[in-house]
Amino acid sequence: MSDTYEYAVLRVVPRVERGESINAGVLVYCRQRDFLGSRVHLDPHRLAALDPTADAVAIAWALQAAADVCAADPASGAAGREVLGSRFRWLTAPRSTVVQPGPVHTGLTVDPAAEADRLLDLLVLPPG
Repeated sequence: MSDTYEYAVLRVVPRVERGESINAGVLVYCRQRDFLGSRVHLDPHRLAALDPTADAVAIAWALQAAADVCAADPASGAAGREVLGSRFRWLTAPRSTVVQPGPVHTGLTVDPAAEADRLLDLLVLPPG
């Protein structure tokens, strides 16, 4: 039986004033399956095409910090100790930083972890 899940794309906006972005991760939340997961991938060549001066190491760290909150890593602080739904809402709240969540979308799945992999393939990784 399929369950409803929610997801959002993590976007990297290296120069907020320009509004250009690349997709660099996905967040997936499925309340019925008690699942909150993320998949991240920063393509340094695509990032450099938008801003050759962007700090790829700092951006990768910020993406990993979001993944750590999803995984309830002890180093993620108070946000990582919240219940799954609260963590997802915190991660998808609008912000004007270099790593920004896109809008939340919904779907149906029997395997939210596989759905996270599928969404990473579809929305983040380069074609091919």
